[in-house]
Amino acid sequence: MGSYFIAFIALLSFIYACIFLLPAVPKEPNVSGAPAYKIQIKPQSSLASIAEQAYQQGIQSYPIFFQLSARAIFVGGKLKPGTYLLPTGASLGKVLFQIARGDRVRESIAIIPGMTIWQLRDSIDSHPAMTHQTKGMNSNDLLRALNLSYPSLEGVFLPDTYIFDPDDLDINVYRRASSAMQKALNQEWERRDPNLPLKSPYELLILASIIEKETGRSEDRGKVAAVFLNRLQKGMPLQTDPTVIYGIGPRFDGNLRKADLRRDNPYNTYMHKGLPPTPIAMPSRESILAALHPAKTSALYFVAKGDGSSHFSSTLGEHEKAVDRYQRKLPSKVDQQK
Repeated sequence: MGSYFIAFIALLSFIYACIFLLPAVPKEPNVSGAPAYKIQIKPQSSLASIAEQAYQQGIQSYPIFFQLSARAIFVGGKLKPGTYLLPTGASLGKVLFQIARGDRVRESIAIIPGMTIWQLRDSIDSHPAMTHQTKGMNSNDLLRALNLSYPSLEGVFLPDTYIFDPDDLDINVYRRASSAMQKALNQEWERRDPNLPLKSPYELLILASIIEKETGRSEDRGKVAAVFLNRLQKGMPLQTDPTVIYGIGPRFDGNLRKADLRRDNPYNTYMHKGLPPTPIAMPSRESILAALHPAKTSALYFVAKGDGSSHFSSTLGEHEKAVDRYQRKLPSKVDQQK
């Protein structure tokens, strides 16, 4: 009996040494300049598949021993896919616990409020950590791939920072961002102020995108929203430069000319009343909320003051005086009397 017990203890000691003491990870990184040894585990992999993938990528443990060890330390069903940076010379036990924790490399991409669709697509297409499935795909094909029924991709992705695994498909980021925007629109639309001149969540998205491009100042968003909503209710053209700039497209050189304001296109809100046909940027949740809950004001005009804020006016005469003061830099009568 004693000899069997001693043999059992010896076997356990041997297994423990093989799992926790012997190195399973090579002692040199397998990627030039990397601080650790890199392996990738594919999504939806079984334990047997994970063991084989690890072995094929240089982990010094036969797949059958990898599986037995994972079960022995009770992590066989907990191993997670992803990209892992493993300490060089680490034991198999340390590797298994790291993969079970999901302590993997993560990447991120930021969708910035006010970003246009061509800026977003450039950002995603050039991200080095993604698998570029959608690069070169036209807008209509991408809309269909995302199962979206909008007339345009513009504005339909919620600004945020999206975390993903290295080599994840770019379409997954698009899908997550569009789902997040749809959820935000539907949630907030149900809580909108009554009597708004907006007929659908998509019109909300369009207006929110204009607010986003008109001001980055949080305290002015509600007033800017009120100006545009007041104009819509009165049947006045919105007369907002960002829509004209969007109509010019990526070739816009930063200088908006009078000729541009006289050039007819669907986004010229100096020539066409109502909202433009699509959003003009990716609006933040703050701009969406401003469009649904505008400030209580009769203002119909606003002009940039040069410090990031705006001056709001209810009459054209007051607005012209504000333009003289803040844009044309002409002294007001009060200034002249000083």
